[in-house]
Amino acid sequence: MVQSGTATFANPVDYCAAIGAAGLKLIVTGGGAFNARLSWLKLDHLFLLHGRENLPRIGFFSLSPKQAFFSFPTKPESPLTYGGFCLQLGDVVLHGHGERSHQRTNGKSQWGLISLSHEGLAAYAKVLTGTTIISSPEGRVLRPSHSTAGRLLLLHRKVCRLVETRQELIANPEVARALEQELLQTLISCLMADDAGSHSKRNQHHAEIMSRFEDALASYHEPRLNLPALCSAIDVPERTLRMCSAESLGLSPTRYHLLRRLNGARSELLNADPETTSVTQIAHNHRFVELGRFAVAYRTVFGEMPSATLRRSSIKKARSCFLPKPHSARRVIREDRRIDKGD
Repeated sequence: MVQSGTATFANPVDYCAAIGAAGLKLIVTGGGAFNARLSWLKLDHLFLLHGRENLPRIGFFSLSPKQAFFSFPTKPESPLTYGGFCLQLGDVVLHGHGERSHQRTNGKSQWGLISLSHEGLAAYAKVLTGTTIISSPEGRVLRPSHSTAGRLLLLHRKVCRLVETRQELIANPEVARALEQELLQTLISCLMADDAGSHSKRNQHHAEIMSRFEDALASYHEPRLNLPALCSAIDVPERTLRMCSAESLGLSPTRYHLLRRLNGARSELLNADPETTSVTQIAHNHRFVELGRFAVAYRTVFGEMPSATLRRSSIKKARSCFLPKPHSARRVIREDRRIDKGD
């Protein structure tokens, strides 16, 4: 059964939750209030996403091992950096089996993602090319010909436009089947391309180091990052971690740790009830001991004081109380439900 829809988000946590099996964690690195739009289409054998974001950020993906994933930038003015490699428009990332990796942007960005089962990928590749394609443990950056890459981008854009403006057309089984076949053929053609960059054992090793770093930060509860102790815990020389962090994140480990805490505080502020929660309480929840320094760091990254975020959350909640009941319950469910990219 065909499922499709589009939704907008003001909270990165809600946005990540909607993406589902890609297991995305997003850290906004500056610029003000976050806004994103997500469009999706689920066909019989293929799932397609299109994400549009207005701020620079770092994303950490933990991909489901049940699916094969392909990602690519969709606008020339919004480049993506994948594992330290700057993607060009037309590049396609064939992600590794159950890959955990970082992707970052330096401003507004647009990206596409397509997934299907490993069995489906192997079967379609065999039928269309006579070649067996198996997802490897590490990701590859492919650079298809200009015509093949252009066909993928044009088709992706066409599908997203239909999702956003002509859902009744996509609901037609014959139209959906034709779109899926065209997408699969174009995607398999892209997979026949040569590698754009060298994702060697060194790149895989760096990705593993950054995954261990993310795991360590998730269980780290001190307000200041003790880098020597953390490096000892994950068995990585400090110099190596700094190099990998600069390569993958564009930041030092200490700066990334601070941004993670600030983003966590912002998400809580956006969802908080100001009648029962204070800025001080939320700051302490994220291990900010000095409220003044927290407020300065928060304003530097997000362009407003934490108290302004809390007030905006209050206004948003008040407005929602007075919204009339929608005439079309089906539309609201389609717009707001969680997007499941799993089986």
